[in-house]
Amino acid sequence: MNERIKELAEQVDKEFNSPYDRHKAIERFAQLIVRECLDIVNRHEYSYHEADPLWETAQLIKERFGVKE
Repeated sequence: MNERIKELAEQVDKEFNSPYDRHKAIERFAQLIVRECLDIVNRHEYSYHEADPLWETAQLIKERFGVKE
């Protein structure tokens, strides 16, 4: 498994330590991965303008995964 994925999994593990929170833990893990992807796309200084393909990519990711900022 990728080192960053392991780090995110460990973070979720610390947040949810009850077996009854399994669904919430999985949802949180997915949120962290989506946020990580958005951070990569938004790393570029021009990705905040609608004319930039990276801006559009970020919007598509947010829409696909229901991210509200």
